[in-house]
Amino acid sequence: MKKITLLLSLIILATGCGVKQTQNLLGSGNYDEAIDNAVSSLRTNKDKKGKQDYVYLLEEAFAKAKERDLNTVNLLVKEANPAQLERIYTTYLQLNQRQEKIKPVLPLKLLREGRNAIFPFENYNNQIIDSKNALSVYLYNNAKKLMTTTDKMNFRKAYDDLDYLNKINPNYKNVLQLLDEALFKGSDYISVYTKNETNMVIPNRLQNDLLDFSTLGLNDKWTVYHSTKQKGINYDYGLLINFREIYISPEQIKEKEFTKERIIKDGLKKLIDANGKEVVDDKGKVVMVDNLRTVTASIYEYRQFKSCQITAKIDYINLKSNQLLKTFPITSEYVFENIYATYKGDRRASDDNYYSYFDKKQVSFPSSEQMIYDTGEDLKAKIKGIVTQNRFRNQ
Repeated sequence: MKKITLLLSLIILATGCGVKQTQNLLGSGNYDEAIDNAVSSLRTNKDKKGKQDYVYLLEEAFAKAKERDLNTVNLLVKEANPAQLERIYTTYLQLNQRQEKIKPVLPLKLLREGRNAIFPFENYNNQIIDSKNALSVYLYNNAKKLMTTTDKMNFRKAYDDLDYLNKINPNYKNVLQLLDEALFKGSDYISVYTKNETNMVIPNRLQNDLLDFSTLGLNDKWTVYHSTKQKGINYDYGLLINFREIYISPEQIKEKEFTKERIIKDGLKKLIDANGKEVVDDKGKVVMVDNLRTVTASIYEYRQFKSCQITAKIDYINLKSNQLLKTFPITSEYVFENIYATYKGDRRASDDNYYSYFDKKQVSFPSSEQMIYDTGEDLKAKIKGIVTQNRFRNQ
């Protein structure tokens, strides 16, 4: 009984809090949030006495929200400002959506008054269609006007208008064609190329990888990178990857010899006391202990080493004015290392984590071309970091 009483108390408390929150929303003018709260609570057991407060609150919130929205629309219509057409359209949508939200829980009874709650619904279809058509004309004409300029930002604004128009009124006139044009003329086009100032040959596959910005995920809606210039495009910026120096170390094999000694467990032995007698337990059995002994090994370690370092810089260039905007220095390094070892004696004398070196052997050193390419992987990551943090429009 105590558990049931506690549960009922919690339910009553939660219901009371929900009603209070809905009242506060209604009192502060957040009518639609109050409606959401009330509708959510009335989806189950709507005719229960404990739900009556929500019915009254929903009736009041709906009336006030409808009155507010209709007053807003009337004022905007009187202003006759084309820039407010979107607000008129969305307000009519809101009026209609609010009704559709309430319909599933109707009818709602007001038990004390012996009547159903009143929700004076209206048919807003004509207003929605008329306001959408007026907005479509405005967005279309405004976008076409913006596209008569040469300013890329105007084309981007036109694109946003046309994109919204296509969502509310699909396939309106030649909107799809205009969207492609606005996207093309509103984009910044960047030519990406390399320059080799070193005395070494840069592998073609590295240059191709560095220039393929599609693999770096750097293209965005308004920024397009091309490693090969395309006809019909006037490039805005250049991104030059300038190789300044490439250093590849000689192939090295360093040898090291050292001795390891270790006490290991080598089976079991009988425990002998100070008198040379076997020790037995309380059951008369001979006590066995670990047989510890010292083992040694001479270890011969070989370390293959070769490194490559690339020094480069990234130049941002305004191709319209042929002006250098900014330079970012980059240094990348790749290290090839292979460690293997042999031994004489007992390998158990070495550390356990050293065993893997005994299983390795000498391998062929990578070619200089491969070293340069492997260094380029780190270079790609650093180029991506620079471009991500330094977009061209910010220069």
